[in-house]
Amino acid sequence: MKDGPALPAHHSGLPARATSLAAGMAAADHGPDVQLSQTRHRAALVASWDIAPGSTVLELGCGQGDMTAVLAEAVGSTGHVVAIDVAEPSYGAPVTLGESADRLSAGPLGSRIDFRFTTDVLDPSVAFPEHAFDHVVLAHCSWYFASLAQLRDTLARVRPWARRLWFTEWDLTPVSGDQLAHLLAVLIQGQVEAAGSHGRGNVRTAFSRETLLRLLPETGWSADGGGAFDTGDLRDGDWEIAACRDLTGEPERMAALPEPVRQLVLSQADVLRAVAEPRGNRSLPAYTVTAH
Repeated sequence: MKDGPALPAHHSGLPARATSLAAGMAAADHGPDVQLSQTRHRAALVASWDIAPGSTVLELGCGQGDMTAVLAEAVGSTGHVVAIDVAEPSYGAPVTLGESADRLSAGPLGSRIDFRFTTDVLDPSVAFPEHAFDHVVLAHCSWYFASLAQLRDTLARVRPWARRLWFTEWDLTPVSGDQLAHLLAVLIQGQVEAAGSHGRGNVRTAFSRETLLRLLPETGWSADGGGAFDTGDLRDGDWEIAACRDLTGEPERMAALPEPVRQLVLSQADVLRAVAEPRGNRSLPAYTVTAH
């Protein structure tokens, strides 16, 4: 972590508990080192946030629960986390969202977590009372949104439900040359999506930190803090580069693009192949924004 706020006293020990938290995740059965690095990153994030024991938290885009587990540890035995995702429990590999949720629910943190899959907060049937939550969290999930308009509507929808927003995402501004391959992979995927060739990848709407800051006032939130986080131990750069290579190798996806966009994307894919390492590409940094 760098340039982040001082750690709140009640979470100063959270990063030290990352090893035990990671061991409780279903994905640790397939890649314990990968899971530990993901959990450590999220523990460092939550340790910098002021989420006190006993808090109620709404987590959007919970996925396999990497952040959910850390949040459940942070809120303690008297707190509660409602973890929501639009995906079905069968989504994900090599561990599905449902399998990961079942493992967490059966463990010591299970009583603190309420998983709700196939749930869209923009559905009128999904509603919570005003100020039902102390905090709402979006952690590395916002690029999954189909559009900025959908993200805007979601942030506005949850505004009455929570007092504080904690947001983290990859930063499109690299801090070193060895992060350019991850950036290029993200931008290529974003361009393919923006041109109308839609898939189910991790990157659908890539946007900058500055874009988020411009968006927040439109949704009733006022940014009041944030910071930058190093992601040197994470392998997401490698994953996105591999996903981009797969994407540009799909004839149907490429054929669905307008010809000028297709040629631009294929040329950028050539550049990506030239600059990316076989493995060990450094991931982009992450940023946080807090709002009330």
